[in-house]
Amino acid sequence: MGRSRSRSSSRTKHTKSSKHSKKRSRSRSRSRDKEKSKKRSKSREAKRNRRRDSRSRSRSTTAPSRRERAASPPERIDIFGRTLSKRSALDEKQKKEEEEKRAEYERQRKIRQQEIEEKLIEEETARRVEELVAKRVEEELEKRKDEIEREVLRRVEEAKRIMERQLLEELERQRQAELAAQKARERILEENNRKIADAQARLAEEQLRIVEEQRRIHEERMKLEQERQRQQKEEQKMILGKGKSRPKLSFSLKVAE
Repeated sequence: MGRSRSRSSSRTKHTKSSKHSKKRSRSRSRSRDKEKSKKRSKSREAKRNRRRDSRSRSRSTTAPSRRERAASPPERIDIFGRTLSKRSALDEKQKKEEEEKRAEYERQRKIRQQEIEEKLIEEETARRVEELVAKRVEEELEKRKDEIEREVLRRVEEAKRIMERQLLEELERQRQAELAAQKARERILEENNRKIADAQARLAEEQLRIVEEQRRIHEERMKLEQERQRQQKEEQKMILGKGKSRPKLSFSLKVAE
């Protein structure tokens, strides 16, 4: 329906345009006729003037020349002052020009009509080709419907397997990374424990050395105290005169190494 309407509208437009072109051609022909009539009136006026001049000259010519002109048959002149032979030639020329114009107009009309018909044929051909292609595609899709569904399911299953494999690989990488991190933490903890044990051992050794040093100092003090007490006793004996001879006092102290 849309195609037929477009065709009818295009034909209507073409008819209207042809009518307008006819009107324009008629108006142009009328203006040309007016111009021609003006030119004709001017030419008639000029011919009348020439005839007056020729008549005045003919009166001054000799009698034999008048007799010769009288012997020759006079030319036939129409109401516009033109000779009939010239008028018929102009009419024939004008008629020929009008016929040529009509022929050219008809030729242009046929060309436009042919172009319109070719365009309509081209549009109709394109529409039919498009419909045929759409129909063939639909038929082909209907034939391959089951095959397409199977292919889609196969691709979905394949994509699912790939995603599962990638997920397992990612989980394995995470587990390995966690194990490596756990081992690293254990190594760090062992190293810290070893350092703590070494520090504790050094501290125990230092404490033992301090205790030994304190014990040695205590023993030295005890020895010094015993020596001092012994010397005091000897001095007391000497003072009391209990001894026959004064013993030599030794004030040297033994220092333990």
